[in-house]
Amino acid sequence: MRRLAIVSAGALALAGCSFSSDSLWPSLTGEAPSAEAPSETIAIQPSAGERSGSPLIGGPPPLGNTNFEINAPAPTQPTGTFVGEKVQQLRGDLVRLQDSIRGHNGTLQSLRQQTVQNAQNYHQSVASIESRLQVGTTPGNPQLVDQWNGAQRQLEQVNTDISNMNALANRVSADAALSTYLLESVRAAYGLSGAVEADHENLSVLEDETNQTVVLIDRLLTELSDDIRRQSAYVANERNDLNTMAVAIKNGELFGTSLANRSFGGGTSLAAPGANSIPAPSAAGLAGRRPLVVIRFDRPGVEYEQPLYSAVRRALERRPEAIFDVVAVSPQSANQGRAALNANQAKRNAQTVFRSLQELGLPPGRVALSAQSAPDARTNEVRIYVR
Repeated sequence: MRRLAIVSAGALALAGCSFSSDSLWPSLTGEAPSAEAPSETIAIQPSAGERSGSPLIGGPPPLGNTNFEINAPAPTQPTGTFVGEKVQQLRGDLVRLQDSIRGHNGTLQSLRQQTVQNAQNYHQSVASIESRLQVGTTPGNPQLVDQWNGAQRQLEQVNTDISNMNALANRVSADAALSTYLLESVRAAYGLSGAVEADHENLSVLEDETNQTVVLIDRLLTELSDDIRRQSAYVANERNDLNTMAVAIKNGELFGTSLANRSFGGGTSLAAPGANSIPAPSAAGLAGRRPLVVIRFDRPGVEYEQPLYSAVRRALERRPEAIFDVVAVSPQSANQGRAALNANQAKRNAQTVFRSLQELGLPPGRVALSAQSAPDARTNEVRIYVR
């Protein structure tokens, strides 16, 4: 029979923000971390995605759908003048530029179809994994591991499509610069001497057609850049969700979307667990605060990740910019050797919880690690506070 962690949560004072100082954060069991701080039990309701059975399936962002067709320039009759020859030369340059744009447009439409198909294949794989996790399965199910590896490869195919879009954008940018130069050359031809009226009429038509080409290239580049930006953000979010799904497969139960997709505040990475870029709270700073979660490591194999994920998720829903203090708590002992052993074990437990939060998608710069001994602790604990 699987054994779950003993996890409790209490009220957290949030002075200096929009929440009242006595507002309650959701608890998991309502068990107080000490006899002096009883807490109220508050049920954690499933998210809308979890109620629908598809918390990870949001679908890829829409791609642009413009087909950038371009009309060839109108033919002109030679006038026999130097300016007339210049008009014919500039018209040939415009024809070559438009041929290049047609090629870019064909590549773009093909890439869009390929990206949509790859994204659909990926989401079908994710949906299959979720359906198994939704009904429950064995921890570390090798079939789900294989499916997860396949989903990761499919997501990388979408990322390859983005790389191809970037390469296409570079080629379109080069043609955009060429189109601007061509338009300036057409306008400069008006100042050449030796022209007849037909030459200026042909230049006027050519200027309009070149200007239309410049505008179309600009629209193509803008829409392509938007596609790249949206798809890049989508792939980054899905990678976070895949990391969270890997933890869910390890536990054999469905979690939800990555915590990274629920947090919006900034944060810098930590060089290593414990090397905090944000100051850790002092023992005095924690006095009087109730933890969001208490994980008691009173036996081997404590399964805490699902309730930890749920509690942190709800905290981020209430306060997306929250920072979490992960505190290693060891019981006090008159025996100095025993106290040192307890403190070391508590720190290892806290580092394990820290890694779990990273795997669930919480940016490491949003977590501060610290350690203390507590007279009310009966066993090694990890307490998580929100600030």
